[in-house]
Amino acid sequence: MDAASSTRTTNTNITTVPPPLTVASSAGDDEEDQPTTTEPPEFDAMIHSWDPHALFSGGGISFLSGNQNGKFSYGYSSFKGKRASMEDFYETRISEVDGQMVAFFGVFDGHGGSRAAEYLKSNLFKNLSNHPDFIKDTKSAIVEAFRQTDTDYLNEEKGQKKDAGSTASTAVLLGDRLLVANVGDSRVVACRSGSAIPLSIDHKPDRSDERQRIEQAGGFIMWAGTWRVGGVLAVSRAFGDKLLKQYVVAEPEIQEEEIDGVEFLIIASDGLWNVVSNTDAVAIVRGISDTEAASRKLIEEAYARRSSDNITCIVVRFENSV
Repeated sequence: MDAASSTRTTNTNITTVPPPLTVASSAGDDEEDQPTTTEPPEFDAMIHSWDPHALFSGGGISFLSGNQNGKFSYGYSSFKGKRASMEDFYETRISEVDGQMVAFFGVFDGHGGSRAAEYLKSNLFKNLSNHPDFIKDTKSAIVEAFRQTDTDYLNEEKGQKKDAGSTASTAVLLGDRLLVANVGDSRVVACRSGSAIPLSIDHKPDRSDERQRIEQAGGFIMWAGTWRVGGVLAVSRAFGDKLLKQYVVAEPEIQEEEIDGVEFLIIASDGLWNVVSNTDAVAIVRGISDTEAASRKLIEEAYARRSSDNITCIVVRFENSV
C-alpha cells in the first residue's frame, strides 16, 4: 500500500424440477421481496465466538491523480459464516503505475478449495499493473492479464489431484474512469442517484448466451440441484477448473463508467447476493457513511437472512458524489 493512502484493519470475534432457463438480460437485480431484517440469536453468539479469524474488516482513504474530486474511502469485511472453511479472498490496492495513482479492488470466491482465490489475491493485480499497455489500453490489458493469470495458475496446478477454481469481480479506478471486470458470480453494483445499477452480470450456466457458448464448445449443462456445467460447476466462467477449462473460461466481461455521479460501489461474493438484492444492498449502504461499517452491516444482513456461504464485501464511496 502506498503512503498516499491511510488504512486500518480490524479483526472481530464473529464466529426437484428445474426452473426455466434465464436469458442474459435478466441477470441483474433480484425483484423478489426480501425477508424483514432480523438478526437471529445465533448471530450474537457468533460475535463472541472463540475464533478470531472468523471476520476481518478494515478500510482506508485515498485520492486519484487526474481527478480533481478524486477522494474516496473504502471498507471491507470478510466472514467465514456457516461454511466449515474459508474460500473467499479479497484485495484492496492503491498503487502508482507509470506515474498515475491506480486503485484496485477485487473479490475472489473460491470453489474446490481456496488455492485459486488465494492465487488471484496475490497475482492478479500484479499481472495487470505490470502489463505494458495498462494505462493506454486498460481494457485490453485487463483481458490479457486475466488470461495470463489463469494460464499461470493452471501451470502451477499440474501436480494437484483435486480441481479448484475461483470467481473474480474487480474494479479499477484510473483518473476519472471506473473499469469493472467480472468472471463468475460475484458481483459489482453501483449507486447512482440512489438507484442500484449492476455493473456486472453473473456468469451462470442458465444464461442463454453462456449456455450457447458452452454447447458450441462441445459441453453441456444439466440440472443437479441447480444448473451446472457438465453437471458439476454452478458458474460458467472461472479461473482454474482445469478439467472443465474448455467450457469454463476466465474471459472477463468489462464495463467502463465515469466515476462522476457514482455515489458508491459494492463488490461482493455470492454469499451476499444469494440473499440480498441489489436494491436492498444499496439501501443499506446509503445510510452508513463509514465504508468499513457499511461492509460489516452487509455481512450482518446476509447472515440474518440465512446465507449459508462465506460472505465478503467491499464498499467504495466517492466523496465528490453527494
